[in-house]
Amino acid sequence: MLYSSRIYRNILLLIVLLTACGQPSEKKDSLLNMNKTKTASQILGNPEYVAMSYGGYREITREVQPTLEQLKDDMRILSAMGIKVLRTYNTQFKKAGNVLQAISEIQAEDPNFEMYVMLGAWIDCENAWSETPPNHDAEDEESNAEEIERAVKLANTYPDIVKMIAVGNESMVKWAHSYYVQPDVILKWVLYLQNLKADGKLNSELWITSSDNFASWGGGDSIYHCSDLEELIVAVDFVSLHTYPMHDTHYHPIFWGVLESELHLPKTKAINRAMKRAVLYAKKQYFKTLEYIHSVDSNKPVHIGETGWASESIGYYGPNGSKACDEYKEGVYYKLMRKWTRKAGISCFYFEAFNEKWKDKHKTRGSENHFGLFKINGQAKYAVWNLVDKGTFKDLTRDGNAIKKTYGGNLDSLLQDVELPPVKHLK
Repeated sequence: MLYSSRIYRNILLLIVLLTACGQPSEKKDSLLNMNKTKTASQILGNPEYVAMSYGGYREITREVQPTLEQLKDDMRILSAMGIKVLRTYNTQFKKAGNVLQAISEIQAEDPNFEMYVMLGAWIDCENAWSETPPNHDAEDEESNAEEIERAVKLANTYPDIVKMIAVGNESMVKWAHSYYVQPDVILKWVLYLQNLKADGKLNSELWITSSDNFASWGGGDSIYHCSDLEELIVAVDFVSLHTYPMHDTHYHPIFWGVLESELHLPKTKAINRAMKRAVLYAKKQYFKTLEYIHSVDSNKPVHIGETGWASESIGYYGPNGSKACDEYKEGVYYKLMRKWTRKAGISCFYFEAFNEKWKDKHKTRGSENHFGLFKINGQAKYAVWNLVDKGTFKDLTRDGNAIKKTYGGNLDSLLQDVELPPVKHLK
């Protein structure tokens, strides 16, 4: 009897194994992906899940959408450099959905491919981007509702990829003259999404936030402090904060410049010190905002939804301005910010992966077009030269172009285009 039982158990085990082996490959891949998918709470602050802001547009207008194959090229490049979390900005165009489809299709081919998304839903005030003066005390209800509903649909279609939704991008900061809204509008849509989670109509582990300037989150002028902002801080699952020292090299340059005592140093060492002060400035904005947020909700996680440094400018930040923008300074800022945030357990959606030329279509050399770590043709800027040297991008291409270093990888050539910041006199 005991012998017969063993035979019976062995036969059952064989049947189970044969059944498992006979599963369609897509189902097995799906099971593998389900086993390794992470929640937002496991991703944010985890140094193994490096984050990046992603546009991916190649042309001078967003009406020309990147193809699925172009998006897959970009996903593979970013994955190779260790990026596992992307941030998108709106659902108005097909690109956001196509990014999710591209990731899903790559995962079907390679179950070890891991990439998650913070999906952005754009929010506008009434009369935004029109000839009629914007009404900042009212919202574009129809457009905003459509953005949110598309985000909900995408999050439910790709629950293993979409782990966060950001309601608005710099939608509350008052210098966004064309479209900003009051905090109550953002609060309305955040609560709407949180209620969908509570009702089982969205994944309960999906995290909801808004991605905005540090000042909008209470870290700057007290004009932003209000009861609606306090309610919003409580309502979001985490705060996504923006900090841009590069812009303040023109608007608020208290930290910017080379000290007289540093003028005897080699150019790179003097610049490195200036860039360390720029990162310190970003840290101060972060921690001041954190202090305010924790005065409202002491347990609220705060991460960096955007920060970056352009590699070129003919305007406020160029040779005739603050002399902030070039590939060397961009590279130093990138590495310093990654080092700090990784050590501090802060997720940093660095802005951005690739140059985009639609942002300032009237100025080819406008700074907004040059925040990428890669040029549009796939050339790797100084910030990631070391990855090219390591063979990270071997056999990868962007639009058919191999990933090669700018300036032919010659640092001396690059430094010819680099200027010292203005001399800063100690008071």
